[in-house]
Amino acid sequence: MTKVASVNEVREIEAAADRSLLSYAQMMIQAGVDASAQLQSSVAITSKTTILFLIGKGNNGGDGLVMAHDLARHTRADVRLYLLTERDIRDIPLPDLADEDLPTAVFASDRDKLQLAQWAREADVIVDAIFGIGARLPLRGSAAELLNCVRDCLPRMSAKVQLSAVRPTRPEPRHADSRPFIFAVDCPSGIDCDSGRADPAALAADLTMTFIAAKRGYFVFPAAGLVGELAISRIGLPHDFGALKRLSASVVDGALAASLLPPRPLDGHKGSFGKVMLAVGSSNYIGAAALAGESACRSGAGLVTIAATRQVIGMVASGLREPTWLPLAETDGAINESASATLTEAAAAYNALLIGCGLGLHASTRGFVWRLLQDDALPPLIIDADALNSLSARSEWWRPLPEDTIITPHSGEMARLTGRSMTEINSDRWKVARQYAEAWGLVVVLKGAHTIVAAADGRTSVIPFKTDALATAGTGDVLAGLIAGLRAQGGNAYDSARLGAYGHALAGTIAADSVRSSRSVIAGDLLAAIGPAFHQLERNSP
Repeated sequence: MTKVASVNEVREIEAAADRSLLSYAQMMIQAGVDASAQLQSSVAITSKTTILFLIGKGNNGGDGLVMAHDLARHTRADVRLYLLTERDIRDIPLPDLADEDLPTAVFASDRDKLQLAQWAREADVIVDAIFGIGARLPLRGSAAELLNCVRDCLPRMSAKVQLSAVRPTRPEPRHADSRPFIFAVDCPSGIDCDSGRADPAALAADLTMTFIAAKRGYFVFPAAGLVGELAISRIGLPHDFGALKRLSASVVDGALAASLLPPRPLDGHKGSFGKVMLAVGSSNYIGAAALAGESACRSGAGLVTIAATRQVIGMVASGLREPTWLPLAETDGAINESASATLTEAAAAYNALLIGCGLGLHASTRGFVWRLLQDDALPPLIIDADALNSLSARSEWWRPLPEDTIITPHSGEMARLTGRSMTEINSDRWKVARQYAEAWGLVVVLKGAHTIVAAADGRTSVIPFKTDALATAGTGDVLAGLIAGLRAQGGNAYDSARLGAYGHALAGTIAADSVRSSRSVIAGDLLAAIGPAFHQLERNSP
């Protein structure tokens, strides 16, 4: 499992390791060697490959120097060192480093930065090892000047930098007008690894090799847009090392998501795989009911029932043959408050209940939501969209909800639920999700790039995808239906939310590949991609 840590937590882990397991020098050697191996596995390096190292004065620069000499020794590539400040090679804790006589230039001696500009233009790979996790923003002086000079030498490109669970592909040989592959050691220099702030001079990496744990800021914009692919090395620390094991935040990767898949015994039947009910839709949002309903069907749930007005049922049933239906009383095209009694009685036989997608905000429907949630005999709840908006109008709205309830707000809905501004919500999504999950006693799925899933006991996970394929109406309905269907199959609330959010994001990337452009993905495309997403996870299943 890939852990996520704050800068202070990483420093505490390093200190604990130095006291009991590995010295700082050993960790530096391992970091450099692992970074060298990662670059070699990601880029086809030959004796004709030119690699420019940008080396800072601290430990990050030390990691870079170890990496540079390891690469020179094992690949015979043309490795060049550009130093932010003069440093003694004997500072690097590898006894035979001096045997590698690498071309070296120093910022202070490079008049008009002609050497830096020439090397940057000639480089096939640029390794950013100037600042690590302790950088202070804004960057000033020689560091900012160095990075800006490199940026000015690179071709202007609009290539999208993604973070996913997929290893980067080997790039084609570089042409004169193409951009070099940029590899960041621990983090792109000039980002705040806690807050996600980024200096304008920071270089966007194609691949970042970080150490011990992923850092929180890697999943917060604008830094999240500069990290590129993310690889992680524990630099020799065992996964059960106490200080590392105690971290409560993690990345949901493919292996973890696969381990959360509900079992599918071959002798199972529809009763084995859970029953889920959805109270969804209104005359203005009929599509939301269809999207959530089909998503729940594709989750693997044995039986899906859609509780809605007769108008919604009439429209959706013609295109969705699998669910059963529960007609509810209506007012002006929306669910009437009196329907809560009908739904409460029927829902007792189900394993999960989703409320919200497309309900609308009619006064009677608001009353329906509130009355329904007063009942303590409901199955496990997933609350989304307009049901959340209905709740947000009530003080202490969370008190009637069972502890295992899952809520799925986007930033705007979270702002309404908390009474805080969207700016506050987005300034520290990690803290907000965790703080309110604990305060409310709920599982919070704070949607966005990146989606954060937080449990009431302090556990927090991040979904390692950012894609504009999900930035379209209806994708939230697909997510809610998927989580509800997984919850009905017996998973606990936190794991169902994590698996649903990961599978949903993975389906988004698959859909974008299928239609050949993320800008053209619509919510319905995600439904067709849920099966391929599960197939990909099943191949990773233990």
